[in-house]
Amino acid sequence: MVFSVLLYIALTIFILGLIYRVSTWFYRTIGVYPDNNTSLNRFFAFVKGLIKVIFSAKILVLLKALCLDVFLQRRTFKEDILRWSMHMLIYAGFMLLFLMHALGEIITASLFSDYYSTINPFLFLRDFFGLMVIVGVGIAVCRRLVLRKRRFKTNAMDRYALIILAVILFSGFFLEGSKMISHSEFTRMVEDYSDLEEEEDIIALESLWVKEFGLVSPNVSKVFDPAMIERGMENHEMNCMGCHSLPQWAFAGYGSAKIMASAALFLDRIRGSDLLYYIHILACFLGLAYLPFSKMFHILSTPVSLLANAVMCKDDSNPLNIATRQVMELDACTHCGTCSRYCSAMMAYEAVKNEFILPSEKMVFLKKISAGKKLEKREFMAIQEGIYLCTNCDRCTVVCPSGIKLKELWLSVREDLIQEGVPEPLILSPLSLVRGLNRKALHTDDYPKPLRAARKAMAGRFDFLNNPANPISFPLDRGAGPELKIADSTFSYCFGCQNCTTVCPVVGSYENPQEPLGLLPHQIMCCLGLGLDEMALGPNMLWDCVTCYQCQEHCPQEVKVADILYSLKNISIRRTKIVESENKVRSN
Repeated sequence: MVFSVLLYIALTIFILGLIYRVSTWFYRTIGVYPDNNTSLNRFFAFVKGLIKVIFSAKILVLLKALCLDVFLQRRTFKEDILRWSMHMLIYAGFMLLFLMHALGEIITASLFSDYYSTINPFLFLRDFFGLMVIVGVGIAVCRRLVLRKRRFKTNAMDRYALIILAVILFSGFFLEGSKMISHSEFTRMVEDYSDLEEEEDIIALESLWVKEFGLVSPNVSKVFDPAMIERGMENHEMNCMGCHSLPQWAFAGYGSAKIMASAALFLDRIRGSDLLYYIHILACFLGLAYLPFSKMFHILSTPVSLLANAVMCKDDSNPLNIATRQVMELDACTHCGTCSRYCSAMMAYEAVKNEFILPSEKMVFLKKISAGKKLEKREFMAIQEGIYLCTNCDRCTVVCPSGIKLKELWLSVREDLIQEGVPEPLILSPLSLVRGLNRKALHTDDYPKPLRAARKAMAGRFDFLNNPANPISFPLDRGAGPELKIADSTFSYCFGCQNCTTVCPVVGSYENPQEPLGLLPHQIMCCLGLGLDEMALGPNMLWDCVTCYQCQEHCPQEVKVADILYSLKNISIRRTKIVESENKVRSN
């Protein structure tokens, strides 16, 4: 009765959790979204898109993805055979065990009229499927603790999933073994299922089970009477053979029985089988209830991601469906780390040690952002930098075993973060190229706002004197001279011939260049020569420079103009971060 109640509770939590997680795909949003973005509109767009796929040639593409990507996991196989083996062992073993054993009375019994969990092939297959999962979990632990591939991160969710699976499987094996050696379990079966009444017949059967089935009995010695064994065999054939195969076929349970044999009578006294049964059932119920809220939810969401991305294209799909898909993709991420190992921005991670540069770690925090959770300013700045340092090479998308279109996700999230976050200096660098190419997808007023904010933050003291509203200012004694001299001091050779300004394509693109650029290249060199370092850090020219090196190649004095402008950018960015840190310390 108690377990029936617990089962209903676990099923209720599972169903409600499943409904909740799926519903979040339709009301949560990550990144830029259409104006008509409502849960109802997104749900109807999904239904319309689903019907369109079912009644079109795309249904063949869907079936192909179902067979190759979902069932056979082709993407994982191409990426890493060891990981594919691990995943197939866990996924196939667990699902087969669930269908054949956990739902045995519902599914297996309806398919096989002579089904008993204690006869072959079911006795053998139950342990075989369980062993598949154990081996898969072992490979997963080995990959995390022994192989330790670079940029492979293990978080709490990964550990919880492995622990729950291990507890379910090991408790099941030891439960099976405890029943094999339990004398009280043998006595109960004799009373319930046999017609033996004479004490000698029961002792004969018990002797056979001690000899052949691993039973540990306080009534039977290890010295067996052949006549008694023969009589026990006759009783076994008449009463037990139809529903009991030799326990050796259940190799995992039989091995557990051998391990516990010396303590069998003690376990019988304390009802060890019942204790293991409670642990096994409660672990199963816990795993079922926890599934929609854990990493294990990808058992359902990853196949949906693979199928959706097989038939969806950014150019011809409804933007509402793309918004739904991107939220769903956050749940489909298995945190396998494949994208991080192939990321072309990984050298930036090695340099600055911001783990949110790695795609798999960005996904973890994007889940928090989409759920509306508050992030610390430090975390927000880190994830913003990580998103913007993406080189848009699309390697992560190509290798993702879950089929997540990561490049599209970064582009969508990037715009949202730079609009709402702190000024991002990288938006003024060549890394903003892709954002410029996607300018038409943005509202007219949205594109220049983060540019103005970043330039304002980078302008330093020079901009502060002209714009007192700028909240970021630098002390007068923090000049760029000492920092710049380490990089290059050739600005001192400049005599103001203006050759660098004359050949500059950025200057040439404006009718009145000094108005939008602030200072021209030769004027920046002059500022540095006069010690006006703050002024040299202020102009927009630094951020509009395309690093074509025309100025440096044409300088008669061999001033490294382009390199100096690049150094000034880095100094400005470093100083902004220093001031941000100092302001944070003062505020605390």
